Amino acid sequence: MHPGHTPSSRHKSRLWAVFALTSCFLAVEIVVALATGSLSLLADAAHMLVDTGGLLMSLLAVWFAERPATPEKTYGYYRVEILAALVNGVVLCLLAVGILIKAYERLWQPPPVPGVPMLVVAALGLAVNLIGMGLLRSGAGESLNVRGAYLEVLGDAASSAAVIVAGAVILSTGWTIADPLASGTIALLILPRTWTLLRQAVNVLLEGAPAHLDVTEIESALCAAPGVRRVHVVVGPDTPADKILEDLHVLLHARFGIDHTTIQVETEPTPLIQITSPRA
Repeated sequence: MHPGHTPSSRHKSRLWAVFALTSCFLAVEIVVALATGSLSLLADAAHMLVDTGGLLMSLLAVWFAERPATPEKTYGYYRVEILAALVNGVVLCLLAVGILIKAYERLWQPPPVPGVPMLVVAALGLAVNLIGMGLLRSGAGESLNVRGAYLEVLGDAASSAAVIVAGAVILSTGWTIADPLASGTIALLILPRTWTLLRQAVNVLLEGAPAHLDVTEIESALCAAPGVRRVHVVVGPDTPADKILEDLHVLLHARFGIDHTTIQVETEPTPLIQITSPRA
């Protein structure tokens, strides 16, 4: 992949826009959360803080990935994007566990929490998150790094919705247990999506096959190509290697969506003829 042409780099301006939005709103949410004592609002603010850090990490990863390859790093810095996605996932998991612990403690002694500030700030936070999701949606399907940022904003949108529900319940009924229940719900929403992100990032770092590709099916398709005896690609002694390579590239692109391949072609050795003397 050439410098400046990573999947994330095409969406760098949108990452910057979402980073600016979340950073500005984060300051407001932290102030209101501390002033009201709302755990769910504080959890949402903590989640947004991680989002902001994750977005900054994603932007740094794009910067690294755009740097050219060197004699020491022949593949450049593209894998930094995957490392950023991995770190984002680990931090989000730790955050979710911390929120669950605090929510459990508050279930037994819920403090008084005003509903109106919760409701207003959470509604504004939801609007900010929806704008961020709209900006990152297209890039989430192209880059694991952008997908990590998108999932963080998506999770924060869900947590803002949970805070809105909790604020409405407290405002209408005075039932303050809704606050720790909402924060626990936020944590449970975080964990499954981050597990998926972590699994994908680790699979890339371990150079595993993409989840949507069946290696056995690819091997069968290659072996079925005319002239190919087995994989890695072994061809008959009279088979033109250049033609085989061209056919296999077309096959992998058309059937499996694989655009860049490196295939080693070996020619099967001609069987040796063993001459033995006749028996007396």
